Amino acid sequence: MSISAPVLPAVFRALVDDAAVFPPGEAPLPDAVVAHAAHRTARHAALVGPFVIGSAALPRLSRLATADLYGDVPLRVSVVVPDPGAVDDAVRAVDAAPHVELAGLEVKLVPGASATWQVAAIAAAGAHVPTYVEVPRPGAAAWPAAADAVAEHGLRLKFRTGGVTADLFPDEREVASWVRGAVARRTPFKCTAGLHHAVRHTGPTTGFEHHGYLNVLVATLEAVGGADTDVLRATLAERHADRLAAAVRRAAPEALRRARSSFASYGSCSVTEPYDDLVALGLLTDVTDPRPTSEEIR
Repeated sequence: MSISAPVLPAVFRALVDDAAVFPPGEAPLPDAVVAHAAHRTARHAALVGPFVIGSAALPRLSRLATADLYGDVPLRVSVVVPDPGAVDDAVRAVDAAPHVELAGLEVKLVPGASATWQVAAIAAAGAHVPTYVEVPRPGAAAWPAAADAVAEHGLRLKFRTGGVTADLFPDEREVASWVRGAVARRTPFKCTAGLHHAVRHTGPTTGFEHHGYLNVLVATLEAVGGADTDVLRATLAERHADRLAAAVRRAAPEALRRARSSFASYGSCSVTEPYDDLVALGLLTDVTDPRPTSEEIR
């Protein structure tokens, strides 16, 4: 007799974008496409968002995402675009793929060029899907104007929370500034890299300080409630899982909706590790909030 999986609370639905082909996992594309099809029917299916793919790999992806593998429901993708000038080509490449559907775009700004001009160019492309812009980090001179431009044009923010070298991991003060800045601008954001687990920890093999996705979620809850950067910084530094889980359990449904309307998702090369952490923390049955809506933030 089969046992059904617990119903995933709405606050965690579509939280993890499947970035299996990116570092440090770097799964071969054929394997990742097959695995993503399996994720769609697994016990953790509701946790998983779109498949993240670089624009250069779209022709290969089109050949791999067949009807035999995905049936009548196309493979939804979030396409990472190397610069604003490549947005149109990426959209056309997805449109030409018979079993692939564009769920979102992730565009990195070119260093040295005007951030505000580049953001305007991305908006002018008019992709009509959620579009995340990776702007300069908080502390950089270009950060405030770039973040303002993203908000002005109705786009979204993308923040790098890790990578393959220590310098790609921002500290808790930087992440706190990021979260508070995004919430203050009423701009949804996603994170990328480094958030495989729920709680802040030190990588056992690298020694890198990893942020936890639950830390980011609770910090976002606090930000939508008006907390200052120091409060958010302390939450992002928290290493006690029970404290973070308790903060989610006691949060009001409306606050959870608003938090997820801000913290839209994060990319991870593993989607099973985040789910396993929710199981271990007992968060699959203790949170019963309504489904969050993106309109809350607009």
